[in-house]
Amino acid sequence: MERVILPDSSILTHYMLSKASAMIDSLAVYPENMMKNIELTHGLVFSQALLLHLANLGMSREMAYSLVQSAAMRSITEGLDFKELILATPEITELSSPDEIEDIFSYDRYLKHVDFIYKRCGIQG
Repeated sequence: MERVILPDSSILTHYMLSKASAMIDSLAVYPENMMKNIELTHGLVFSQALLLHLANLGMSREMAYSLVQSAAMRSITEGLDFKELILATPEITELSSPDEIEDIFSYDRYLKHVDFIYKRCGIQG
């Protein structure tokens, strides 16, 4: 069994890494299109971070989920900006400052470690 599994596993791993490497080398990235697609969500990509923030501030997870979900559904069905709906929700603004909410809705918090990750992977940015 070992005479078959070890070589076959090694060959398969080499094949998968070669295919992945070729795919990444030829990958075309369009940042403008990526941002346009993210913005189609009206800010819903920040809902999980907001939910966790509210729970960390002492709001029950159930209440936080209910408030975030309600605003998210309005955002989807009515095409409204999610952050504006959150800022207009008294239960949230009583607990969290507008600056904290702005920070949650900032892309910078998700990009602040990108250079470190690139360096760690040996990628030059």
